[in-house]
Amino acid sequence: MGMTIDSFLLELASRLGGPVYTVSLRILEDSSGRRLTLWMQMTSSGKRLAVMGGPDEPRLQFFHGEVEAVSGEPQSVAGSFLKLCPADVANSQALRAVLPSLQPVPLGLVASAGFGDRLGLATPGHVRALHQVMKGSATRPIAPIFAQQSIREMSRSERTPEQVLSDATWGALEAGWQGPVGADADHLKTAADIDACAEAGFSLYTIDPGEYVDSGADRANSAIYTSKVEALPWDVLESSPSDLLRRYADHVFDLGERQLTISREDALRAAAKYGRAVAHIVELYRHLELIGIPFELEVSVDETETPTSHAEHYYVASELRRLGIHWVSLAPRFVGRFEKGVDYIGDLPALAADLIGHALIARVLGPYKLSLHSGSDKFSVYPLIADATRGLVHLKTAGTSYLEALRVIAGVDPIYFREVLAFAREHYVADRLSYHVSARVERVPSPNALFDADLPKLLDQFDARQVLHVTYGSVLGWSGERLKAVLRANEEAHYAALQKHFERHLRPFSGVVAHPPYPPSLGVEDSQ
Repeated sequence: MGMTIDSFLLELASRLGGPVYTVSLRILEDSSGRRLTLWMQMTSSGKRLAVMGGPDEPRLQFFHGEVEAVSGEPQSVAGSFLKLCPADVANSQALRAVLPSLQPVPLGLVASAGFGDRLGLATPGHVRALHQVMKGSATRPIAPIFAQQSIREMSRSERTPEQVLSDATWGALEAGWQGPVGADADHLKTAADIDACAEAGFSLYTIDPGEYVDSGADRANSAIYTSKVEALPWDVLESSPSDLLRRYADHVFDLGERQLTISREDALRAAAKYGRAVAHIVELYRHLELIGIPFELEVSVDETETPTSHAEHYYVASELRRLGIHWVSLAPRFVGRFEKGVDYIGDLPALAADLIGHALIARVLGPYKLSLHSGSDKFSVYPLIADATRGLVHLKTAGTSYLEALRVIAGVDPIYFREVLAFAREHYVADRLSYHVSARVERVPSPNALFDADLPKLLDQFDARQVLHVTYGSVLGWSGERLKAVLRANEEAHYAALQKHFERHLRPFSGVVAHPPYPPSLGVEDSQ
């Protein structure tokens, strides 16, 4: 009996010195009947892409790598050529050319989740979690954004937009993802940042106008906030103060299930606070349009000092719509505290009411998705926002994948984890300045105060999570290659930890899990 393609791959894997990631196997046949077979494989020098095709297969030329002829059985591959290709940026671009499903695209209004990956190693674990959650009784699909990173994160992790997208592409292939994907260029502030991410092939552009939000307008007296309104860039806004008042002052707006009343003061304060931010969004959106690529826009005003009121949300969305801006999701600054790496801090019934109001505005002025930023580990919030939005929601996570990587390292290499912890404790005071966190380093145990078996549990402690979370850039600059080497040597443990962690993140958005109205949360008193 002749050799089958499966047995051939096993034999080939043995000859090449490493296992095949079997779920990555793809067999592509074009209209002329030419067949291209590709798969991911581990070799002694790291992960590689194997690409096999006949001598007349033009797609082989897309990739660079070592070429050898294939002989013997099975007959279906005899006479083919095998190209063993490094998993680099250039080959990831070639891969997306032959497998368009891996090319990021706009995802529309389906519920979605962004999986930030600061190490470039986490995507297979994210894919496993999403595969598991979408099995069986899931009633809502969840579209993934495996490549998601802000310019700030790229700088701190010393990665380029091309590398971020490349790592996500290889991880998605390795784990067998075959659905659509997006790619989020997160927290963009300048046209130059947009250009860099557009050239790489990102599909979602999250505009962060936070530095243009004037939170002082919340506390200003009428003379001050009126003068702030007069000084807005009305040429960009294509309007005037009198038109602003005509549109919003002392109006009642129908939100379907309730009404929203905006007073003259509300209108002026909203414009004073957010008018320059709206103008900045407009300018960056116009720049994106000129690039001429398919894209989606997310508006992010979450990293501000004060919450976004419903009147302010209505003002921002209504003004953007008036100016011809199209966006798929918007991230207000919700009430309470959304700190990095920990659950919601605040009054959950108050948050539930706040979410319902924002969701109603998103339905009436869109529809568009509400986006939950600093969304990692907000387990008490997920059922509330999933219910309020009826699935019109985007979840954005980032640092929690890094924390799960550290949990794995604490279990497999406690000596090294102690070094990381000591380094993080030393750098926290400086690194925390650009984050909304309240951890105190003196509440984080000394590295030598814990037994080895207790080290992974440190990743469940409020202060330790935040100290480790915000110091990732310093840690990677100091010991990034060593940290990644430990995870590569313990790949299965790393993927399993991520899968378990992200199943918990995703299930409330899939329509599967029954839940009480207000699950237990880490309150303010617990974090002090």
